[in-house]
Amino acid sequence: MNTSKKEYQELTKTKSPNSHIFKNMLWAFCVGGIICTIGQGLLNMYKAFGLTTVDASASVSITLIFVGALLTGLKVYDNIAKHAGAGSLVPITGFANSIVAPALEFKSEGFVLGMSAKMFTIAGPVLVFGISSSIVYGLILWIFRVY
Repeated sequence: MNTSKKEYQELTKTKSPNSHIFKNMLWAFCVGGIICTIGQGLLNMYKAFGLTTVDASASVSITLIFVGALLTGLKVYDNIAKHAGAGSLVPITGFANSIVAPALEFKSEGFVLGMSAKMFTIAGPVLVFGISSSIVYGLILWIFRVY
């Protein structure tokens, strides 16, 4: 079938679903805001228990990662992400989801070649970039502080 560019554009326009961009942005904003509000509530709670700000911040990160991983394992986080979009993917809970979801998907292939190998398929590039850029940034700071 030989279609022109104009015919292809018309075909995709008729077959593509309508995008509800403003509704999607509102949902992403609300869900992301709710997750961040929960994080702030946890921070306040941990500080009220007597933790320092640094320890409370680490505890919040650990708690949110655990809850994100748990909800992914219970297949709840995927339902939240289906409706919330980027609002559930951007916070740290989305990072936990990106690690746990591939591990669960490939668990039938075994522990080593399935879960362990596939666990970082989505989050791996993020980790590599984050670690690499922090090393470069640290070296730049070290060079300019030494001299």
